[in-house]
Amino acid sequence: MKFLLLNSEHPPIGGGAGNASANIAQQMVQQGHEVVLLTVRFGDFAHDEVWNGVHMVRVPAIRKRMDRSGAVEQISFVLGGIWGSLRLLKSFRPDMVIAFFGVPSGPIAWTLNLLTGIPYIVSMRGGDVPGFRPYDFKIYHKLVAPFLKIIWRRAGALVANSKGLRELAVRFNPKADVKIIPNGVDLAAYAPVQRTWSTPKLLSVGRVVHQKGLDLGMRALAQCQDLDWEWVIAGDGGARPELEAMAKELGIAERIKFVGWQEKDELRSLYQDANLFLFPSRHEGMPNAVLEAMASGLPVIATQIAGSEELVVHNETGLLVPTEDVQMLTNALKTLVPDEVRRERMGAVARQKVEKEYSWASVASQYIRLAENIKKHNLNI
Repeated sequence: MKFLLLNSEHPPIGGGAGNASANIAQQMVQQGHEVVLLTVRFGDFAHDEVWNGVHMVRVPAIRKRMDRSGAVEQISFVLGGIWGSLRLLKSFRPDMVIAFFGVPSGPIAWTLNLLTGIPYIVSMRGGDVPGFRPYDFKIYHKLVAPFLKIIWRRAGALVANSKGLRELAVRFNPKADVKIIPNGVDLAAYAPVQRTWSTPKLLSVGRVVHQKGLDLGMRALAQCQDLDWEWVIAGDGGARPELEAMAKELGIAERIKFVGWQEKDELRSLYQDANLFLFPSRHEGMPNAVLEAMASGLPVIATQIAGSEELVVHNETGLLVPTEDVQMLTNALKTLVPDEVRRERMGAVARQKVEKEYSWASVASQYIRLAENIKKHNLNI
């Protein structure tokens, strides 16, 4: 089949969704399919190139920052994406379009379908589903909700990457038939190494924003100052100055290292150097960072939210605690930080779980089967 994947994010631009579409595209090519991935232009990246067998097309759009985008930037991607995808039809007519995020990629897929009849799949990632991160997206969701319903109604299939995200989508539209295809992880790139377990080395990876709950982690670790630990935070975002000030106020600044945005190779080294992954996030779809940590052989302490609660098996691959509960998070840290034997055992089980259930090859195959079924039964409305 011929696939057109739409995503305003692509590594190193954006976060987990860009990582997902990049890996799915690569796996589709390896499984014998032809793929074009349409994304946003940024910096000096080539406007048209082949990347790991995937034809990359970058369309004109506003993009000021690597790690996040605003409403105006997303609208510019919609306009640039419609223009770019229509131009692309001169040389490449896909059998299926996969829109990563109902907005901004959804309107591009909807327009193509309206003009050409090419069916599309909406791959929900989290922030595009009303009810997700209401403290950030409440007004945004009110504005886009009417358009989302139109986009979802015309889609050949709707896909969420976790049970929790599916439940949120169905709450928004009870008539929606939402399937689940999880995120995956590059098992070769993120692999266990012989590591030292004795000195507790905590790692957190992701955007440094309120959503990720790093403030909760700080407050919990401030109650663990009698224990030996150090904490590396990889990522950047608007909450960093506030968190750095909080660390000083709590008296733990010397034990916390903010290393900023990391390229893939540097990030792999951080996973290898750590021996406990801390993920106190408030909302997720299905977190790539947790998958990468587990693939790297790390035990995980995470909040019990969508995505994380499907990945982390309590008392087997790590510990789950209620979100916003600093005391329970403190108790979990006091349980695992001093117990190197338990951390090592949990890390090994975590790797086994992702090997069995979360390879990118498996994820890509599920999208391919879904696309083939849509084409076979002409399910597009």
